[in-house]
Amino acid sequence: MTETWHLMALAALTGIGLAGAGMPAYLTWAKGHGWGQVVREEGPQQHLSKAGTPTMGGLVLILSGLLASFWWPVSSVEMWIFRLVVLSGAALGFVDDISKVLKRRNLGLKARHKLAVQGFVGLLLGIYLVATRQPAGIALPWIGFVGGAWLVMAVTLLVTAGSINAVNLTDGLDGLAAGTSIPALLAMAFICISSGHPELAVGACGLVGACLGFLWFNAYPARVFMGDTGSLSLGAALACMALLSGSEFWLVLVGGVFVIETLSVIIQVVYFKLTGGKRVFRMSPIHHHFELGGLHEVQVTARFTVCGVVLAIVSVLLYCGVL
Repeated sequence: MTETWHLMALAALTGIGLAGAGMPAYLTWAKGHGWGQVVREEGPQQHLSKAGTPTMGGLVLILSGLLASFWWPVSSVEMWIFRLVVLSGAALGFVDDISKVLKRRNLGLKARHKLAVQGFVGLLLGIYLVATRQPAGIALPWIGFVGGAWLVMAVTLLVTAGSINAVNLTDGLDGLAAGTSIPALLAMAFICISSGHPELAVGACGLVGACLGFLWFNAYPARVFMGDTGSLSLGAALACMALLSGSEFWLVLVGGVFVIETLSVIIQVVYFKLTGGKRVFRMSPIHHHFELGGLHEVQVTARFTVCGVVLAIVSVLLYCGVL
């Protein structure tokens, strides 16, 4: 156990170092090639000034985190699955980001195309889980084990797509996605250790370090955005850790901020359609609701991050049976 904590610390420090050292070079490259953010006009008007800020900084973030994961010294199938799932999220996000940059408008891949790729990744993960979980099934907190290969497949698809898109929706303010991902990743790292998957904890800590290094440049006023390249891959990382460690339903509490962000969008869209144009929130996702209510985005980011930390602590304490 002591060795695992040592490797987690090394991974985190390596992630910080690589992201911190690599970002200045990336910023020079991005500015030189016109890889600037295209801001959607229907968003908060104060965000229009952010147009042109270098985007796709998630490339440096994710590569730094994945390189840091190689502190894990043993060849592990699940570690390679983790790396490939994270890379698949980054690749999907990069294609989406680069299409926006090249078209000079905030319209990338169609939602159905992104969902199709996410569904394919979820399908492969589900097949692996069905093949390796004997018997196949899902462990429900406070309820127990529920068997069924079909259930494993359904939950895997839902968790994969849900987590990826939830983190993506949260990425709307300077430092928000990275700041809220850090406590969620740390909580999942602890759960992975407790469930016998220390290699995934090392991978998570590599991403935690990379997020910290990235925040140095992404905190308000942001000098770089992670783009979908970063947010989709961070969501993929959380989903993969939860699924491989058999803690799928704990992710709902661990990533409670992401869940609330997603629910705010669903509620807004459904209510808008049912009432012919009325809204529940000033704007969704919900971080914009508070921003338009008078809070500065730094305040919104700080409070959402505090909520993420509290949820992460509560999740770990519940998982350990302390609460």
